Amino acid sequence: MGVFVLTDQNQLVPMESAQFAKEDQFQSLLEKFPALLSLDSAERDTPLRWLLLSREQSVPGDEGGAGRWEIDHLFVDQDGVPTFVEVKRQTDTRLRREVVGQMLDYAANAVVYWSVEQLQANFESKYEDPEEEIRKSLGPEIDLGVFWQTVKTNLQAGRIRLLFVADQIPDELKRIVEFLNAQMDPAEVLALELRRFDGEGLKTIVPVVYGRTEVARRSKGSVRPARRWDRESFFAALEKRSDPQTIQVAKRLEQWMQQNGRIVFGSGADGSMTMDGGSGPSVCRIWTFGRFVFFFEYLMRTAAFKEETKRVELLARLNQIDGMKFTEDMITRRWRIMMRNFFEGTRLKALLAVLDWVVDELKRSDVAHL
Repeated sequence: MGVFVLTDQNQLVPMESAQFAKEDQFQSLLEKFPALLSLDSAERDTPLRWLLLSREQSVPGDEGGAGRWEIDHLFVDQDGVPTFVEVKRQTDTRLRREVVGQMLDYAANAVVYWSVEQLQANFESKYEDPEEEIRKSLGPEIDLGVFWQTVKTNLQAGRIRLLFVADQIPDELKRIVEFLNAQMDPAEVLALELRRFDGEGLKTIVPVVYGRTEVARRSKGSVRPARRWDRESFFAALEKRSDPQTIQVAKRLEQWMQQNGRIVFGSGADGSMTMDGGSGPSVCRIWTFGRFVFFFEYLMRTAAFKEETKRVELLARLNQIDGMKFTEDMITRRWRIMMRNFFEGTRLKALLAVLDWVVDELKRSDVAHL
């Protein structure tokens, strides 16, 4: 590959392929110049902008555990999508299968065990004016009131980006990345080759992205920035896809969410409405395809429901609702059911009573820890 630089003096400088001397030098370059993460495509209306949350971000392997792994860089873009960056030089033999396994470990555990509130606190502790740093990196139009909540929503939904960066991407890694990106949704898996060329005191870096194949585009539907939903668009989509019973249940659940917390609308092909307790966990979510989701996996991080016996009690209360029957392994996962199942008899009233109890327990626990 021939690379040349035309100087202001109208001189053509031939550039020779070069390598980064140390991996830390490579990592520091990305920290200083995140624009090198050039992942834009013709299908994006605006270029991606990057905020570095942390270098060497730890990832626990269990609830409340110490960091078991470390991600080289954790970035987030202006759409609130967390981006895991693993950097390797071409001379590192781990740049093939081993690094893929590492990245999947990071992703699988981060979406379960990370607290976005803690990530936010760690980021803000580094800057005198963290809000100004966010605006400087992501643009002045960023709505700081919803930014961190969007990051949280994306992380909980698995809407993340896994990015392998090297000065040369091996063919084996290219094939793995292309396969994973076509199979994983809503996560995106890409490889970025940053080819370096030196000559006469000048350095040129040429980014090349791998993973965005036509198969991946078709499987994900679109690579455009995820749409942002609101109440009007949520119920318009729900009414097109659901029966009157589901719509009636959804509107009653929305009313309960408004009374007991903060509603956060998601982004993506399907619309979501999440009841979030602000500083507390996401409790439940409804979708435009008619599903209700209850988050045991997030409640178990709270003082109120940390103990297994308390979550077993919660599951028992849910199973007392007519027609409900879920096994005990649900207390660490998500409780999913179609909303129309609550339309009959007193099921919806019983569900709301359980949700009221959950909120009361969370509030009681918060007061006890003041």
